[in-house]
Amino acid sequence: MEDNTNIESIKGDRSMTQGFVAQYASEAALQIDGVLSLVPSFAVALKEKAGVVHEGKGVRVVFGDTVEGSVSITVYPVVKYGMIIPEIAWMIQEKVKKDVERFTGLTVESVDVYVCGVEEVS
Repeated sequence: MEDNTNIESIKGDRSMTQGFVAQYASEAALQIDGVLSLVPSFAVALKEKAGVVHEGKGVRVVFGDTVEGSVSITVYPVVKYGMIIPEIAWMIQEKVKKDVERFTGLTVESVDVYVCGVEEVS
């Protein structure tokens, strides 16, 4: 019985930590020159319309199953027109990895960047 209780509390901690990790990752990505915004997933957009506040929108966090304390992050940015997309993606990967590892103590296995759009700024 005690083992089941521990598993449930770990799952609860993970879901809470997932929000914090997403928030750090989103803040790191938005600090990159050339990133205009992050695009929330369809599920997050629905939650926001229902009035639920979601931390780290535009970022997906998945905890590693094999290595304890590891995480994979996916970022969905909109990039400023005229910027070199591979350079922006590289800077996002580096900044997100560095900040998440520094502030959470987790090991970042991967940071995937899917550019969702390019916009011209007036």
